[in-house]
Amino acid sequence: MTNALTSGLARVRSVLPERGELAAMGRRPRRDLLAGLTVAIVALPLALGFGISSGMGAEAGLATAVVAGALAAVFGGSGLQVSGPTGAMTVVLVPIMHQHGASGVLTVGALAGLLLIALALGRAGKYMALVPAPVVEGFTIGIACVIGLQQIPAALGVPAPAGDKVTMVALHAAGDFLAQPHWWAVAIAATVAVLMLVGARRRPTFPFSLVAVALATVTAEPAGLPVTRIGDLPAGLPAPSLSFLQLSALPSLLTPAIAVAALAALESLLSATVADGMSVNHKHDPDRELFGQGLANLAAPLFGGVPATGAIARTAVNVRSGAHSRLAALAHAGILAVIVFTASGLVARIPLAALAGVLLATSIRMVEAGSVKAMMRSTRGDAVVLVLTAIATLVLDLVQAVILGLIVAGALALRTIARNVRLDAMPIRPDLPGNHTDQEHALLAEHIVAYRLDGPLFFAAAHRFLLELSEVATVSVVILRMSRVTTIDASGALVLGDAIQRLERRGIIVYISGIRDGHHQPLHALGVIARLDHAGRVFATTPEAISAARDQLRRVGVLPASPHHALPG
Repeated sequence: MTNALTSGLARVRSVLPERGELAAMGRRPRRDLLAGLTVAIVALPLALGFGISSGMGAEAGLATAVVAGALAAVFGGSGLQVSGPTGAMTVVLVPIMHQHGASGVLTVGALAGLLLIALALGRAGKYMALVPAPVVEGFTIGIACVIGLQQIPAALGVPAPAGDKVTMVALHAAGDFLAQPHWWAVAIAATVAVLMLVGARRRPTFPFSLVAVALATVTAEPAGLPVTRIGDLPAGLPAPSLSFLQLSALPSLLTPAIAVAALAALESLLSATVADGMSVNHKHDPDRELFGQGLANLAAPLFGGVPATGAIARTAVNVRSGAHSRLAALAHAGILAVIVFTASGLVARIPLAALAGVLLATSIRMVEAGSVKAMMRSTRGDAVVLVLTAIATLVLDLVQAVILGLIVAGALALRTIARNVRLDAMPIRPDLPGNHTDQEHALLAEHIVAYRLDGPLFFAAAHRFLLELSEVATVSVVILRMSRVTTIDASGALVLGDAIQRLERRGIIVYISGIRDGHHQPLHALGVIARLDHAGRVFATTPEAISAARDQLRRVGVLPASPHHALPG
């Protein structure tokens, strides 16, 4: 009992913030505060838009950005991650809203928070490291394309067409623009994007995005340019409450909560991984990130907020704006809270086209051309996985894209492993030491063949192994040397048994040598070697098997009856 309690407390401590990380928040406060301000300006319309898209309203989006953003910034495992409502999560929430209403969405969010905390304490975050680099790179490219396409309506100055497929929405927006051009919006978006891209090359730490948005606002306002602006904001956040809980509907809400938790974990950990790749000397803790996202999703519904995740677009803006510690993400949440209560009128004047330009530049800068080129040249399999994941992210959704990328990467990896499995013939040769006549060497070479199995004998390689072993030339004895088999599963064991039966039906006696200790269980459980073991044809070493084979051949008259020493293997 004491040990279990101690272990549990140790796990809880492992996901709590460390003093060193909290102390780092005070080292470069100016850079972090400027980055937080830039992210807050970018995050504000996104929070409003995602809140409205989910059906919960703009207030829900703001509550999520403030409450979840602050908690995830403090307790999360990435010092650069920015959390809040996202488009991917909105897609999952819409059917929940239609079926269970606002209270159902809030209850699902709280349940998802509990599930994320359980995953963190169970140390499930480490499995994110198993995602191959081409999947992460393809995901990054795909999400950069999604972010860019999402900005097309605002950049063209047209209302966003209805639909959840970003490609079709962008095409319809382009059609609306051609029917009625809004050149001022295009000019503002292009100017902001160019200023950010060019400025970042010369001074990467300078907040060009903030300067560009400010210039666009002060230019468009007095000139009375016909561009769409953010518009009025709600004044304040709702008071915390637990009245939303639908205890009677918990069984029906559990499945949606699992889906929300899975998406939150996946998107947050991938976003943190992307942030690591975009920065230098930063590496996130996946378990702590899950814990921080769990707390964020547990608290956000108390203030009417929707489920949150790590937001790749805002995280990318944060990194590119020069963020140094988690103070930037915390400042972003604090600035949003201040804006909601005090500066809603000022923010309402920002042109949406300026914010579209910020995200267009961010999407371009998310893709590291050098890294993509290197991975495309690595292997054909890596290139296929990268391209497929990128396309799936654009065409499908984030979870489906990553799952598809993992399946293809796993299949290619299994194919490579299966190809490395070897079945090498090791015939008894005259150059082996021992006192043998030339006639006996010829008989041994003709009637006894030893095959050495190298590598894993599992389902992906089993069929190939069976085909190769079935093509054994006519001999009297086959010795299967298994000391170099690295792993064996049920499929491999069954195929091995099938191969032995095929050889025996051809009148070939089979001996086995060198089975590793861990491999006896599947072979015995499936009855593969029980009969051979009972017949005395399973040996610890190859020389013992050779000696037994020679004795058997003498008894049946294939070899002369004169005694000889066993040949070493």
